[in-house]
Amino acid sequence: MKDKSFDRWEISKELRQNTIPVVKEFHKQPTKSVAILWDALCGKKLAGIKFRRQQPIGPFAVDFYVPSHRLIIEVDEPIHANQADAVRGRKDLLESLGFRFIRVNAYDVKYNFDQVLSALRSAFAMK
Repeated sequence: MKDKSFDRWEISKELRQNTIPVVKEFHKQPTKSVAILWDALCGKKLAGIKFRRQQPIGPFAVDFYVPSHRLIIEVDEPIHANQADAVRGRKDLLESLGFRFIRVNAYDVKYNFDQVLSALRSAFAMK
């Protein structure tokens, strides 16, 4: 049986309840970049891989998650430039728990989409 302890590590019930409305809001109103990327990923369109969008992992909601590869994909929006330390700390924590992490730039999703998809395909080849 596959160990899923890292996928849903224990957090308080209160914190989990606070995370759920955030995830639901992100589902209802994704950024343009996340919506564009999701259109290319949903339904196993990329390499037959199942992606989850706005997946809660512990106290975080990640943009995309591929459980079979323990891969997190985050889209860097302009607002993240003001949160560099927090973004880096979150990434470091998730990597320390065994997740692989890919960051893609929102600009690239909009204007260099083929390069983004190529980078994602390469990540699956590296498993």
